[in-house]
Formats: sequence, structure tokens, C-alpha cells
Amino acid sequence: MDVRQLEYFLAIVDHGGFGKAAQALHVAQPSLSQAIAGLERELGVQLFHRIGRGAVLSSAGTELIGPARQVIRDLRTARSTMDWVRGARRGRVELVTMPSPGIEPLGTLTRLFAQQHPGVTVGADAAFTPDEVVQKIKQGACELGLIGTPGPLQAPGVDVLPLEAQDFVLVGAPDADFPSGDPVQRSALTGARLIVSPPGSHMRQIVDEVLADGADLQIVAEVAHRTSILPLVMHGTGLAVLPSAWAPLARRAGARVARIDPPAQLHVALLSRSAPLTPAARAFLAVARSYRPADHLGA
Repeated sequence: MDVRQLEYFLAIVDHGGFGKAAQALHVAQPSLSQAIAGLERELGVQLFHRIGRGAVLSSAGTELIGPARQVIRDLRTARSTMDWVRGARRGRVELVTMPSPGIEPLGTLTRLFAQQHPGVTVGADAAFTPDEVVQKIKQGACELGLIGTPGPLQAPGVDVLPLEAQDFVLVGAPDADFPSGDPVQRSALTGARLIVSPPGSHMRQIVDEVLADGADLQIVAEVAHRTSILPLVMHGTGLAVLPSAWAPLARRAGARVARIDPPAQLHVALLSRSAPLTPAARAFLAVARSYRPADHLGA
């Protein structure tokens, strides 16, 4: 077994098949197939079930994903560490972020990091749940992860650095029918038209709690991509409950913003692998440790 075979295996997994993986790797598909066949012979298991022109992961292949990513990740860490020892302050920070932390504090952290390490790229992948972030880190798909949870997170197998707690706010277009007061009482949302995220998110939980309390409100749009919510608000589609990290952007767009009462908070933290990190990831983590919670509502 060699690193090239594992890279080929993961490329097939990530791109959904041999053909697309071969294109991404810039290799001939027969060469890719031969490499995987050799890996299967060496391991004594079938990693993919061939179905027509397609391939589906076997149970053995599924079990190999995590260890293969860790091997590749550890090799990248070793190479990157040697580059930094030689004085080459370049590389890539590989992190994954949930949507709201991807607005802030990711924006501030990236700006501060880029000032200190101009030769390093920050790559931010997307995830929608804390569990997804944790799994990507544990499996070696990335080294760092930004999450937002209803309360402080405990995640065995990863290190957790709390960063800030963001209040949830009500956001509406400047000419929208907006409840009076700041903070806005949740009971005042009776009759409101709301744009929400799908069930399971903390943002949606707040709206569901209002509904459970008997408020007569209408969900006019359910949007998986959080970045679509503010544009829908500004188009006058409805109001939305968002973490305060969105408040500065919303106000610059001309939206009205008010706290909600009883309050709720999104607890933001930076997760990292417990295994050794690349120098670039360690440098990003150092910047995060010096981060001071921002006053998003006062910005």
C-alpha cells in the first residue's frame, strides 16, 4: 500500500466515481482502475462494487475512508512542517465552517491571519451541523472547524476553543411590518411572516418554540442555504431570526434589526484535531486564541 493508492481511493470517494476521479487527478482511467485493483489485492478486500459503469463503496471501503484520510493528513502535516522549518511560510489552512460562524468570526479571523501570514491561503469548506463538522475533523478531511451550538460544546476526540456567544436577533426589510420594541417580545411575532431554516437548526428551534407557545405566525419560506435568507428578507418576503453576526451586514443593507426576548444565543467555537496540526493550522489557532468577542449589535 502506498500514498498514491490511498489518494486515488479518496478521489473516487470524493468525486463519486472512477471517471470523475480520473479527470480530477489528470490520470487515465485504466491506470486509476489498476491502482485500485492492486490496493484491493494487497488488502484482501473489495473496496468498490462495480455496477455497470459505476462503482459503489463496499462496507470495507467505507471503513477505509477515515484511516486513509488520516494517513494523507499526517503526511501533509509532516511535509508542511518541514517547509516551515526551511522558512517557507506558505501552505493552506483547511477548515470547515457552519453558515453563521462563516460570516463572523471567520471574517475577522481570516483578516487577522492574512495580515500575519500573507503567504498562507485559508480554505473554508461548508457544513450545516455540528456533527458534520466534528466528523470532518475526526476523519481528517480538515484540521479546524467553526461551529455554532445552542450551548457550550463537548466533543470527545477534538479540541474545543470557545470564541463567543452571539445573541439571536429579528431582521426585517426597512418597509416591513416590524414588531415594536428592542428587544422584541417573542409573543409580538403573532401574525408575522417568517423565513426559516430547515428543522434541526437552532434558528428554526426558536421559531418552533414561538409556534409551540401558540403564536399565529406564517412560515413563508424554508431555506437550507443561510446566505439566501438575508436577500429574501430585503426583498420583503418576510422577517427572519438570525444570529447577531448577521447584524452589521443586515444594517448596511438597510434592514431593521432588534434583539428578541426571551433571549437565545449561538455559542461559537473553533474545533481542532487532537493529532498534530500543520504549522499553518497552528498559526490560525494562535490567532483564534487572541480573538476577543465582537459587539456585533454595536457595530
